[in-house]
Amino acid sequence: MTGAEVPLTGGNVTAGVVRVGDTVRRRVGPWTPAVHALLDHLWSVGFRGAPRALGIDEQGREVLSYVDGEVPWPLRFDLLEPRDQLARVGRLVRELHDALATFTPPPDARWNVLIPADRDELVIHHDLAPWNLVVGDRWVVIDWDNAGPGSRLWDVAYAVHGFVPMSAHPDWQRVDAGPRLRAFVDAYGLDEQQRRRLAPMLTVRTRAMYEFLREQAALGAEPWATHWRTGHGDAWRSDAEYTERHADLWVRALLD
Repeated sequence: MTGAEVPLTGGNVTAGVVRVGDTVRRRVGPWTPAVHALLDHLWSVGFRGAPRALGIDEQGREVLSYVDGEVPWPLRFDLLEPRDQLARVGRLVRELHDALATFTPPPDARWNVLIPADRDELVIHHDLAPWNLVVGDRWVVIDWDNAGPGSRLWDVAYAVHGFVPMSAHPDWQRVDAGPRLRAFVDAYGLDEQQRRRLAPMLTVRTRAMYEFLREQAALGAEPWATHWRTGHGDAWRSDAEYTERHADLWVRALLD
């Protein structure tokens, strides 16, 4: 290994993540071989919105290509403010899912899915959000540790929560949340049946995050217990209540 190690911060779970030159080094887990196979597949089919897997270093850490750019959440959300930029995210997610649809996991694949999805259609990211997007010359989805079986709509429901955003917090609540939801979904290209299924899932997916944090906090599991103590659980609960309270708005935005 050559070059100094520079800690990378900004996310909720970044301990031990460092930059070395034009690479990123991260801890490995039982899921790492399957994730690297997935990233290899994405590059083999021409999808460039993900980092490249470059193996394991001499310290036993995974090596990924470093992507230069800015992460929108929370300080640069202006990068996603124009609706055409939000639509670009929707198209990126569609291109990602279409590329993942042709991925055949290794027979011994092990995944690190924290919250089981509604159904298993393909392998998905499970954490598509503005804290896992790098905006630069390329727009790249990072942090693939929780990838695993799921569905397109499970990923989309989570994505619109963060990218619209669909938030109860007064600093993030949008009067144009409905039109922004529509812009994302139109860009992704959901058909009418999928839109009808997505509408109730917006609340289901948000509430699933609250329930996960509550359960993990009760078990004392880190880093989730710390997230719970610092208010993440309250935020997800409030967002779920907000999303449910405005269910009619989402239906109109998606279908009218």
